Amino acid sequence: MTREERLAILGPATVAQIHARVKEAPEPSDELVEELRRIMTNPAGVIPAPRPMHRS
Repeated sequence: MTREERLAILGPATVAQIHARVKEAPEPSDELVEELRRIMTNPAGVIPAPRPMHRS
């Protein structure tokens, strides 16, 4: 579904409310991002082992 299709279905007011709520959410932790990366890399199979964390 394209952005334009979502906008047509939901309407601009709903899309604006969604964007406002997303802005309120805190940034995810590095650990959460790593866990989600592992799951999304292979959602139907074995979850890969964690990668070493590096800090900037």
